[in-house]
Amino acid sequence: MRVLIVTNMYPTRERPEFGVFVRDQLEALSRLEGVQTELYVIEGGGMKAYRKAVRPLRKHLNSRQYDIVHAHYGLTGWVARRAKATPLVVTYHGTDLRHEKVGKWSKRLARRVDQAAVVSDDLGRELASVKKLRRPLAVLPTGVNLDRFAQADRQAARRQLGIDPEGSFVLFPADRSRPEKRFDRAQELVSAVGDVELLTLGGVPPSEVSTFINASDAVIVPSEYEGFGLATIEALACNVPVIATRTGIAPIALERVGGSYCMDFDLRSWHAALSAILDDPDPRISGREAAARYSTDAMAKRVLSVYRDVLEDSTGSR
Repeated sequence: MRVLIVTNMYPTRERPEFGVFVRDQLEALSRLEGVQTELYVIEGGGMKAYRKAVRPLRKHLNSRQYDIVHAHYGLTGWVARRAKATPLVVTYHGTDLRHEKVGKWSKRLARRVDQAAVVSDDLGRELASVKKLRRPLAVLPTGVNLDRFAQADRQAARRQLGIDPEGSFVLFPADRSRPEKRFDRAQELVSAVGDVELLTLGGVPPSEVSTFINASDAVIVPSEYEGFGLATIEALACNVPVIATRTGIAPIALERVGGSYCMDFDLRSWHAALSAILDDPDPRISGREAAARYSTDAMAKRVLSVYRDVLEDSTGSR
């Protein structure tokens, strides 16, 4: 099976963290027997860049033969559809459905593609109002790379980062400038607890994220919303406690993981949860088994199953 992955999100030298989850899924798909993947990246931002991308992608599609095209992000899906990509799978990641303007276009697109997909059940509710989808909505998380995310010695990780091996640290696993991630809540929590330092991932290369997680006593995810919530799964893979709001995959992933918490943000409740974690001199949880359900390899198999179903429907309708 020849698959073309079309995306506007993919790591670059300047932004090595951008779309790393798309890269991980592409690599996992490539490891599956009988699957050949190619990558097509739409560069630049804004509507003008997307409009200009249609003709080059159409030319690319006309020069090669693919069994299926898989676009990541709503506007990228529109480019692929206008370029006459078929059969076409589009995965929505969050802002493409929740953005005031982009969301309208993304929802219109959902009924015009062969398979609409989201990265979590929570995000799927954004498409609940869309009628007459060609196929039932698929849930296709990109997944966590279990080779990159695994438990490591906490003190060694701290020495590697140049921070106090005996200190107390919590990680806000996002760029503080993204308003939906609610860095203000993280600051409020750490200030209330006291005697703990807050680490963030803004500008951190993907290769170092696991070190930051393992260096932390806990990972806190106080987001207003998440498309999937990969940071929660990455922390579980490292057996690091998590406190997260009820958004994205967190309610399901944390349901049976002792020592982690999933609840609406309330300073008193989160204060109590974080204090309980910090009372342990070296807090760890048994989260890796829960994370393994969302590994890149497991999720790639799910994606491949959807590809096969789409191709079977496409062949049968001819």
